[in-house]
Amino acid sequence: MNFHALMLCPARLLIAGLTALLLFAIVPPQPADAHGIRDETPRIAVVSAFAPELAILQGELEGASTQSVNGVVFTTGTLEGQEVVLFLSGISVVNAAMTVQLALDHFAIERIVFSGIAGGVDPSLDIGDVVIADRWGQYLEMLFAREADGGWMTMPFFEYPYGNFGMMFPRSVTVLRPGAEAPETRFWFPVDEALLANARSAAEGVSLARCTAEDKCLEETPSIVVGGSGVSGGAFIDNAAFRTWAFETFGARVLDMESAAVAHVAYANDVPFIAIRSLADLAGGGEGANQMEVFLGLAAGNAATVVKALLRAMPD
Repeated sequence: MNFHALMLCPARLLIAGLTALLLFAIVPPQPADAHGIRDETPRIAVVSAFAPELAILQGELEGASTQSVNGVVFTTGTLEGQEVVLFLSGISVVNAAMTVQLALDHFAIERIVFSGIAGGVDPSLDIGDVVIADRWGQYLEMLFAREADGGWMTMPFFEYPYGNFGMMFPRSVTVLRPGAEAPETRFWFPVDEALLANARSAAEGVSLARCTAEDKCLEETPSIVVGGSGVSGGAFIDNAAFRTWAFETFGARVLDMESAAVAHVAYANDVPFIAIRSLADLAGGGEGANQMEVFLGLAAGNAATVVKALLRAMPD
């Protein structure tokens, strides 16, 4: 570069800088929320894990309107007289936690209702039954212990409220919530008492399906069970021994991959929560092959039926 060009560089930099400042003054600053929408209408979030469950409820939505945030499609409208926002959580605890928090950040959500299928753990229950647990825990929050002297060596800094499954030792988690001065350690996340009372009232007048669209019928008409424990984890369980352990250890009636994560997020945000899970399989407890694919539609339909009844039982 020659001397003349070298002398021009500061001038060019100054002009470029002034141009950038002028452009900044002309273009208004972007809002802090770069994801777009903020819906201020008070709503009930009705959440499903995957599409077949949600499609049933979307088909009855009035005044439907869709919006997308981070690729998640939110559908607002009226269902059974309630202002709702419907969306898919995605399968797994991570997807469920992420999408529900996203919804809470962009909508004025007053209550959360999770709807979907699950695996039955309680031996007294069967495929098609609907479980509305009163608390949820994460069974896969665990220490995988090292083997030592014919046993297992645990770490002293975790809390182990329940017995182990081999090397797997369930432990509690910590959570922060509004007004708390320090993280709280807990295993169970409670369902909202008012929503649970609404569910008990709604269950009295609900009839559940016994046969699939292909005329594959259950031996008995499914029932609705309110109360008891549910557990969730990032694993699809189809193992009789693990199912027995989950029932005996946690008193679990149902096992899935999302509800406890949503309960955790709801608790951290101080938003009332309830989950309605219909049994599509028995988590390894049935004879022969897993029957989820056979009874998926029936279970999803039964869950949706109970969700609608619950919405009708809620106060406006």
